[in-house]
Amino acid sequence: MISYAYLVLNMKANELLRNRKGQNTVEYLLMLAVVVGVVLIAGIALKSYMPTLFDDIQRMISGAAGSLGAGSGNR
Repeated sequence: MISYAYLVLNMKANELLRNRKGQNTVEYLLMLAVVVGVVLIAGIALKSYMPTLFDDIQRMISGAAGSLGAGSGNR
């Protein structure tokens, strides 16, 4: 009788271990949490560099747009 109960419990335990339906969801949530954390840390680290970067880009675009009209005059 004890060996039968052990066998049934062992089979049920193996069945529960093989049932991995919820495991994928947990793994995806953990990966999402890691990605969000990396993005937040990168945003905080780059916060001081972003205003100067955008100012430099604006100056380069303005300089390039200003030099467009300075051609040789050929039509």
